[in-house]
This record gives sequence, C-alpha cells and structure tokens, in this order.
Amino acid sequence: MTTTNPREEKGKQIASRHDLIRISDNFYHVKSQTTNREYDVIKTNDKWVCNCADHTFRHVCCKHIHAVEFSIKLREEVREKNKVVISPVNITSCIYCLGNNISKDGLRHNKYGDIQKFQCKDCKKYFTINVGFEKMKHNPKGITMAMQLYYSGESLRNVSKALKLIGMDVTYQTVYNWIKKYTQLMGKYLDKIVPQVGDAWRADEVWVKVRGELKYVFALMDDETRYWIAQEVADSKEKHDASSLFAKGKQVTQTKPKVIITDGLQSYKEAYQKEFWEINRQQRTLHIRHIRLQGDHNNNKMERLNGEFRDREKVMRGIKKTDSIVFNGYQMYHNYLRPHMSLDGKTPSEACGITIEGNNKWITVIQNASKEVIS
Repeated sequence: MTTTNPREEKGKQIASRHDLIRISDNFYHVKSQTTNREYDVIKTNDKWVCNCADHTFRHVCCKHIHAVEFSIKLREEVREKNKVVISPVNITSCIYCLGNNISKDGLRHNKYGDIQKFQCKDCKKYFTINVGFEKMKHNPKGITMAMQLYYSGESLRNVSKALKLIGMDVTYQTVYNWIKKYTQLMGKYLDKIVPQVGDAWRADEVWVKVRGELKYVFALMDDETRYWIAQEVADSKEKHDASSLFAKGKQVTQTKPKVIITDGLQSYKEAYQKEFWEINRQQRTLHIRHIRLQGDHNNNKMERLNGEFRDREKVMRGIKKTDSIVFNGYQMYHNYLRPHMSLDGKTPSEACGITIEGNNKWITVIQNASKEVIS
C-alpha cells in the first residue's frame, strides 16, 4: 500500500492552476494558498530551497518546491506532446507515372557532385530528383557548407576561398546569392512553426552600423530556451516604439509571457503598457526593469545574444542596408542550427520542441521548404 504525500498533491494542484511565476532558470515566485504573499523558490547547488516556514524551519520539501518541480515536468510533457519533427525528404513516387514502385539505381556523377538516380518499375523510366537544388550546378553539401561558414562568422571572400579547397571555384557574389536565396526560402518555411517557449521573456538592444549610420537592433528572447523570438531595426534607441517588437513576439509564439525582463529604457515601459498590461492582476504580465550585474535579474543571456550578433557584424565591417539578410538569417541560424552549451548541446528550437533530423540540417530544412513551395 502506497501512501500519498500531501505536500506533493498540493504542489500538483498549484502547478495545475499555474499559481507560480518563472523568473529565471533558478528562480520562481509561488503564490501562497492562504494569503496574498508570494514565496521565493530558488535553486542553489542543484537543490531547490524555499523561504516558506515549512521548508525554513521543518527542513522538508514543501508544496511550493513540489509545485516548481511539477511545473517543469508539465512543460516538458507539453513540448513532447506538441513536438515538431522536420525529417529529410524521401522520394516515394515516380515523376512520370506517379507510381510508388521505385528503386534507387546508382548515382549520376558530374563535375560538381553526385545525384541519386531512381528507376520506376512500372513505366521503366529513369529519373533524378534534387529537391531544393534544382538547376544548381554545384553540390548541395558545398552550398550548405558555405552558409554554415558565413553564419559562423566568416566573410564572403573567406567562404569563397574555403570552397576552393574542395574543388568549388565560385566568386563571393555567387556565395552571397546562395545565402540570400536559401535564407529567404528557409525563413518562409520556419516562420510557420510555432515554438513552445517559456513564461519569461527578455528584451534588449544592441547598436550596429548600417552604411555608416548608427542603428539599433531590438531583440526579444525566451529566457528558458534561448529562442530568439523577434527582432527589429530602429533608427533611435530612446524614441523607438518597442510595442511592435512585443506584438510580433505574441504573434510568433501565439501566447504572452508571465514575466518580461528589460532594462530601464522608457521604450520598454511604454511598450509593456500597450501590449502586456491588464486590469486583472491575475492575467497581468510582470515587468522586471531593475537589471543587476549579479543575481537572478542580471541580463547575461541577452548580452550573450548581443555578443553573438556583434561577432557576426564585425566581420562584415558594417551592414549595407536595414533589410539585410544577416538580420533574419542570423536569427534563424541562432534558433535552428547553432548548438548552445547552456542547453547541453541542443539548439533553442530543440529546447522548444522542434527537431531537425538528418546529418545536414541545412539540407533537411531546404528540401522541406522547397517541397512545400512546389506542393
């Protein structure tokens, strides 16, 4: 006979009612069930502690700690339930008779690589399909390698030089054309997927030079998964209306956060009033503006994101236009293709329940995006 732990049961009830607010990875506010007070549940040395009397004086795992643990487990279950898997495209039918009785029949070799050949057992015809790379005379692996190198921080000319080492003699303009074409194609496809982000978001801005003029990139990121939700380029820091950034964030995620963490910039305060403030206190998003250098309210995660983008922008020695592909392109690369040490080697999209399969994730996404356009 098993006995039920009353604290665990109460913790489940608190988590199911969402009577807790996630401030950061290691910091939660949990509402008291008898008063208007909120308790702080903090993780120190891989152990949760709470400032309620039950935990402080009795040294037991209280219902507030159980609520946090169940909330974390619940979010993982929801992400698993709504998991999105992007798999490599497999050829299943003949392009002539649409029959399904096909088989692989060796490779077609040319100057720039190999393409898989197929034979239809019904109409006896041979055909090749190079999904996403039709009429491209260069190897898909070389094209995607160029994109990987570019978004990893190499200049267009350095990418062109690197490709010569594998027998691909292309100009830096050709490399740019590839990057522009496939970044736009992938972006249209990935923008339709809704990420399962957390309850706490962060916003910050970083300056860039566009044709020699000072501009600001305003970015919105999920605190838990590091998913870069939205971004926009502004002419001014103080006068910019950041409400469009928050509105875009709600559109992308189809939800709103319980906590939004920013610095003291007035633009964020005004944007919060427009997009997140509610008369009902229970439905209102909490706005944390007092960023500190130390502790749970530091802005290290956003500074790390800003540093990533700064490293990419420095190599370019300035950006030529405000609608440059590097803005949306690097956001896509950060979310779907760049593993993060803080996420145990996962990408932010994987942390949000979006998995890209295959040895070459660039090719997987390009093929699926191209297939969707064709269909």
